[in-house]
Parts: sequence; structure tokens; C-alpha cells
Amino acid sequence: MSVRSPLINVMVQAAYKAGRNLIHDFGEVQHLQVSLKGPGDFVTAADKRTEKILRQELHKARPNYGFLCEESGEQIGENPDVRWIIDPLDGTTNFLHSIPHFAISIGLEKEGFMIAGVIYDPVKDELFWAEKGRGAYVNDRRMRVSSRKKLDISLIATGIPFGTHGNADEFSDHVKKIAPQVAGIRRMGAASLDLAYVAAGRYEGFWETHLYPWDVAAGMLMIVEAGGKITQCDGQPYKLGDYSILASNMGLHQPLVEMFA
Repeated sequence: MSVRSPLINVMVQAAYKAGRNLIHDFGEVQHLQVSLKGPGDFVTAADKRTEKILRQELHKARPNYGFLCEESGEQIGENPDVRWIIDPLDGTTNFLHSIPHFAISIGLEKEGFMIAGVIYDPVKDELFWAEKGRGAYVNDRRMRVSSRKKLDISLIATGIPFGTHGNADEFSDHVKKIAPQVAGIRRMGAASLDLAYVAAGRYEGFWETHLYPWDVAAGMLMIVEAGGKITQCDGQPYKLGDYSILASNMGLHQPLVEMFA
């Protein structure tokens, strides 16, 4: 067990409050008003309500922090060095189709570095969180990345390009290289949970391209705090907004990088 810091408690309480409303909306998903935001990329009334709750709760607790949110964009705070990075509903398409795999993601960035992250899956009531230098946890149990060192017994997660989002040919090339060498590839539709699952040792690795900062802000810290490694697919250091991301345990990272060469 780990004692959560006041900062983590603020983030957790915001996620729990927003999560309760999201579960209610999920139960009524067929009645939600949906508007198109782009090919395959939808915004729901639940998405907007969840972001509003998160912003209100976090602003109340830390009024001088800024925001970078999927729906409302960037707002510079009184302290320009600190900002919340929020995805109120990661896995929107799952949500719309009544698939119970989605999450709320809250990251806190200070001077360009992630210092805290919370990913909450309200359906399973699983809370993943990490704080810089304090480790990573799932429901207050310490998380560690998988200890598997062989690709043929490893499970790898990814995201598949859809519509005009991503490069389908590039993705196909990657799958052709990776699939024959691993135990399986999973595409679950919520990048934040993919990263959390790598941190928890459920997946050995995860890769994707064209992700936004709010997709990965919380999860990237969890990978590091759980003893894993995160880079771009070519092995170069990863920073928010980069084209590709690759997360895994230490033993498998270089073999995975080599597949993207």
C-alpha cells in the first residue's frame, strides 16, 4: 500500500467525480446527442460534461495551473510552468458502441516534464496513478512492468489507423514484422489504458503513431515509474507530440525498436 500525496488525492477525487457521471451517461449511451468532429472521431455530450467537471475540480484545488484539454484546447494559467493535460474520455468510439473499455486521463506537467498522472477506468473501477519519484500504482498496489524477456511469449498492444487518421501502409508493414514474432497483438481502442496495462505488466509493449499529448501524458509517467522505457519507435527520446511512441519493459525495448528500423 502507498499513501497518496495531496496532489494525487486532488487528481483522484476529480477523476472519481467525473467517472460517476460518465458511468451514468454510459448507461444511457443510446440517448446521447452525438456530433461529428471528423472522420471516425466523435464528440459526445458525455465527453464535454466530463471535461467540464474535471476542469472545475482541478481549478478549485490548484487555481493557478493551466490546462491542455482535448475539447477546449489550451489555457495558460497564472503559473505558466504548470498545466493539467486532460483526456476526459479516451476510448470515445468504444463508449459510443457500448463497449466497456474507456478511461479518464489526467496528467500534470511542470516545466516540460510529467510529474503526476491518473488514469481511471470507471467501468472496472480501476485507478492507475503515478507520481514522479514515488512509483506507479493500480488501486494502491505497486505496479511493475512485465519481466518477460522473449518476444514469442509477449503480448503487444497498438492502435490501428482509421479513416484518414494515420498511415495504413506503414502500420501494415509494422504488423508484418511484429506479428510473427510475438504471442499476440491487441487493439483495444484506448491508448491511455494501453500504457497503463504495460505499466501493470499486462502487456509487454505498446506502439502507436499520431497520438495527441492528452492520449499519453499520464501513461508515459506510469511506464517510467513502473520500471519500463518509453521512446519513439526508432528509439529516439519521446516527448509529447512526437510522431510515434513505443513503451515496453527494459528487456524487450531494443528488440522492438529493431523491428521498426
